[in-house]
Amino acid sequence: MKNGLKLTPYRNMLEKKAEEVRRSMSAQKAAQVVARLDVPSDEGDLSQQHHEEWIFLNRNTIDIKLLREISDALLRIEQGTYGVCLECEEPISVKRLDAVPWARYCVTCQERIAARAALGEPVGEYEGADR
Repeated sequence: MKNGLKLTPYRNMLEKKAEEVRRSMSAQKAAQVVARLDVPSDEGDLSQQHHEEWIFLNRNTIDIKLLREISDALLRIEQGTYGVCLECEEPISVKRLDAVPWARYCVTCQERIAARAALGEPVGEYEGADR
């Protein structure tokens, strides 16, 4: 327990969400393979197939990023730093952790980071991630 935070419920939420994302990725992959035409019959079919592949790849990229964030949150639990903002090192509110258990930043720092990103300023790999 860090800062009076009971970690087991958060660990359980994170593990459940990771499994959910993994299952979703598997289902998407299976659906894509089943729906794929070996030889598209015309340009319309080919265009549709490319569009579906693009959607699948974008969705997969988002899911992989979320899995990485969840994995990092589980690591922070193990290291005893879960629930502490990586920017200001203040506790992240329970309300925020309940909503986004993989949150790296408190609301104030996340808003600051999002504002920098919106202005086109460079932000770290994960800084804009926990919205």
